[in-house]
Amino acid sequence: MILAFDASLPVLSVAVVSEAAPLAATSFEGRESRNEKLLPAIEWILRESGVERSSIHLLAVTRGPGSFTGVRIGLASAEGLALALGIPICAMPTHEAIAAGYPGRSVLVTNDGGRGELYVSAYRSGDEVLAHRIASAGEVEAMRAEFDVCVDARDAMWERNVALLAARRAREIEAAGQLDRYADTTPIYVRLAEAEAKLLADNG
Repeated sequence: MILAFDASLPVLSVAVVSEAAPLAATSFEGRESRNEKLLPAIEWILRESGVERSSIHLLAVTRGPGSFTGVRIGLASAEGLALALGIPICAMPTHEAIAAGYPGRSVLVTNDGGRGELYVSAYRSGDEVLAHRIASAGEVEAMRAEFDVCVDARDAMWERNVALLAARRAREIEAAGQLDRYADTTPIYVRLAEAEAKLLADNG
């Protein structure tokens, strides 16, 4: 059983997936108080789906880019649950989870990076072909023709359950024997948070 959640996007999502199929998934507004919403949502979905914590063998979580606070809360929650349950974490970029919704296709994924810019990366059949970077809208527009699909994370979070996509990708990763590659729970910020950037500048 895989428990997955995404707290990096404004719509927070949680899902439980068995070896055969999804068992339950939910999503809701998560802009504020993610810390107060995520763990109760996890408890609720486990209770509603009749899944015991002891039956979960893998946690799937997104690492960003997205909300700095949301990414930290999601990863910290995953680390705490994994430690308590004694199970591994499959921590993946949020963009990789979204790209999993388009199997066999090349996918350019974007989301709001602030300051009028976008976070962008691309995947082909699960493999990263364009590393996360900051780009202008014009640069993204110029890239579109190189890929089968261009998807904005803001659209994906409303149209699809991102946690469910993360669970799907985690299942693929586990089947390929690549979980060790996804054990890193370092947040993917792409752009440093304002406070971190100022600290570096002051110490520079």
